[in-house]
Amino acid sequence: MIRYAKLSLPFDAELTQSELLTIKEEWQPHFNVSYYEGSWTGLPLRTPDGKHDTIIPDLMGQAEYQDTTYMPYFPSVIKMLSGLNCPVMSVRFLNLQAGAVIKKHTDKGLFFEQGEARLHFPVFTNPDVEFYVDGERVIMSLGECWYMNAHLPHSVANNGTTDRIHLVVDCVVNDWLRSIFKSPDAISVKKEDKGREHLMIIQQLRRQNTITSNKLADDMEQQLKESDE
Repeated sequence: MIRYAKLSLPFDAELTQSELLTIKEEWQPHFNVSYYEGSWTGLPLRTPDGKHDTIIPDLMGQAEYQDTTYMPYFPSVIKMLSGLNCPVMSVRFLNLQAGAVIKKHTDKGLFFEQGEARLHFPVFTNPDVEFYVDGERVIMSLGECWYMNAHLPHSVANNGTTDRIHLVVDCVVNDWLRSIFKSPDAISVKKEDKGREHLMIIQQLRRQNTITSNKLADDMEQQLKESDE
């Protein structure tokens, strides 16, 4: 099972920043009020039935995912989404304001191996954001794309003085997305699930035969070795 992975998906974060600064709509408090302390809010771009007054990402009844009235304000997001050759479900901005904390929790069933991938695209961030997945800290920089296994315990603390805003996209896993995961820029695999899948990723990296891919393969092989000790 993959904990997290840094993926090679282009995203113009600076352009998205400028687009966000023009929006004056009300951000909505996150619905899982027991999960956090401080301010954690969202702005929905794609939701069940395209409702703009909810940031709940899951389908309900016979609903279908549709863009909200906010999506046209973000051409940079539309461009990025057009490059995802997989079904896109929920799309939303999530703002963890300075000093806020998301407590350790799990989102059951939301992980790559189960057929759903949650992608994070940092738009505003700072070095004092501490994001942990299954006990490992993940440092996500501006403009990067990270897959986070929400099925595993995870938590976030914004210890900085500025807000942390991520564009969060939930995708259906298909062959195209699987191919992206075969050549990650970085990856962490849960110890008890290292095995055939881990070895397949190492083989893919070795076939690329670049300095970066070989270094990643070396790191993953070392992880396997340590797990057997």
